[in-house]
Amino acid sequence: MLKKSSICILVFLGLLGAAAVNAKENKKSQEEDAVDTYEMLNLFGEVLERTKLSYVEEVSDKKLIESAINGMLVSLDPHSSFLDAQSFKYMNEQTKGKFGGLGIEVTMEQGVVKVVSPIDDTPASEAGIKPGDYITHIDGRQVMGLSLNDAVDKMRGKVGTKVRLTIVRANEQPFDVVVKREEIKIQSVKNDIKADDVVYIRITSFSEDVDKMTEKAIEKAKKSVKNLKGIVIDVRNNPGGLLDQAVNVSDLFLDKGEIVSTRSRNAEDTVRYSAQKGDIAKGLPIVVLINSGSASASEIVAGALQDHKRAVILGEKSFGKGSVQTVIPLDKYGAMRLTTARYYTPSGRSIQAEGITPDIIVHPAKVEVIDNSFNMSEAEFDNALKNDTKKASTKQSDKEKEDEDLEKDYQLSRAVDMVKALAIYSQTEK
Repeated sequence: MLKKSSICILVFLGLLGAAAVNAKENKKSQEEDAVDTYEMLNLFGEVLERTKLSYVEEVSDKKLIESAINGMLVSLDPHSSFLDAQSFKYMNEQTKGKFGGLGIEVTMEQGVVKVVSPIDDTPASEAGIKPGDYITHIDGRQVMGLSLNDAVDKMRGKVGTKVRLTIVRANEQPFDVVVKREEIKIQSVKNDIKADDVVYIRITSFSEDVDKMTEKAIEKAKKSVKNLKGIVIDVRNNPGGLLDQAVNVSDLFLDKGEIVSTRSRNAEDTVRYSAQKGDIAKGLPIVVLINSGSASASEIVAGALQDHKRAVILGEKSFGKGSVQTVIPLDKYGAMRLTTARYYTPSGRSIQAEGITPDIIVHPAKVEVIDNSFNMSEAEFDNALKNDTKKASTKQSDKEKEDEDLEKDYQLSRAVDMVKALAIYSQTEK
């Protein structure tokens, strides 16, 4: 018994000794980290002074320090950055749905500007710029070496002036596009009735009041169409926007359950957003259209409705921006945009770098009508009886125009067909 007790005491003392050594090593490591930090700050001060004294041209402290801060942030990930006072102002204007420039959402990839999405009815979209395009030169100046903020500043300018962008697109030779700068006023929500009984809602960005505009569009459609078959929500080339708007739009169509969660590196900081009772569509079939230009808030909506089996997602895989940026104002100096968390869909999928995969993949395509001119119909016989109920018309009907529009947009046409098919299926289930 004494021998066992002695062994236990020795083991206990050994553990205490190991714990003491570990604590000492941790304290030493922390002290070394602190010393290194102060040494690196001293190094920064020395580099700053030497640059001011010896650089070939005179440069201000403001420019050097702002560039250093931005360099620190952009080295973390493509969406963290420093916003000077002017850039911060532009960002606030954009979330309100009005700003100046080209109407293009961009990020930085491999040292050049990558187009996330052009915004509908803006100079960029009208000039034919597409998601996935790379901008390598702005007015002949190489983008490589510029920060994202610098590149964006060069694309902005006085309304009415022009900027020349050099575009690199997959499987094509580089080409130039001249775009005229305009004041960008975003119409975030557009709505229409397709094929007589399908509500079409196009959301171009998740700026302020998108949820209210979407709700209003659906209520209007309910009053104007007696027997609605379903809804198509189009977020193709929608670069995102405000998180609360993505949550609120999703909530319009959900009765319960989680919509999205944001998780930082600290588990206790996890935030979950849940739906309130009430589905504005009353269970009508929904198809959500996405593509590679659908990012961030668009992916939250698509992911939430997909996980809850509330909508069929149709189109192409989305962009994959599943990170949360917190904008921290820095008094009169602007703000810092810092990535602080990741987005997760209700089933726990991370959107980051994966995106949302559609339930049905449909690529853009051109539909051609096969010429069956050799086959004759009854109407082509010379002595065929006339239809006594047909009204004479010399102009193209609204229905024919709409059919032509759907033929031009193959993905939308398939979405409308899908809604109608789901409506028929749901009726047979009752």
